Amino acid sequence: MSAPLEPFDPRGTVLGDEVYARLGEAIIDGSLAAGERLRDHDLARRLGVSRTPVREALQRLERVGLVEVAPNRYTRVSIPSQKSREDVREFLVLAASNAAPFAIRRGTQEELATAVDLADAVVEASAADDYQGIVETSSRLFAHLMFTAGNTTILTVMKEAQPAIRRYTSQWRPVFTDPTERTDKYRAVRDALAARDDAHAEQSVRAVYGLD
Repeated sequence: MSAPLEPFDPRGTVLGDEVYARLGEAIIDGSLAAGERLRDHDLARRLGVSRTPVREALQRLERVGLVEVAPNRYTRVSIPSQKSREDVREFLVLAASNAAPFAIRRGTQEELATAVDLADAVVEASAADDYQGIVETSSRLFAHLMFTAGNTTILTVMKEAQPAIRRYTSQWRPVFTDPTERTDKYRAVRDALAARDDAHAEQSVRAVYGLD
């Protein structure tokens, strides 16, 4: 994607989705700062589109918590709070832990082998105490589990929530700060996937994030 707030050629794209993605990206990278007022005509001009897809995108961004609207007062970029961070964390953990047993039951041998390889990468990042590495590898693992589980409703919700997820996971820190303790918990996830133990996989994903 080019700079999120530059005009773009809408041919071959779903205009509303593209505007939603670009505004979300601008909030994530700070081009639209927390607390900044948002005016649909200004955003439409910057993107080179009409005001209608911008209004629709702002409504969608409000639903996922990236935009705040006070009728007849303002529309602005939301200001991150500890509660919003925790809400996104809980949402991701519950979604991933619920997906894990279904992925084990429905996944092919190749898909489950990939899940184990991805879990090995998380274990390695945790053992190295590499926070950014943990975020990146665990995100790939959980996304793989959700796709393998194949629940279209979950996938649709996750796709819509991606801007909020990316905004808050970029600031994420592990619940367990001791590398040995944390790595043992991630290794339990890996071992449950390798053993095709669906109940233990669900429990171990929650345990990594203190929700067991």
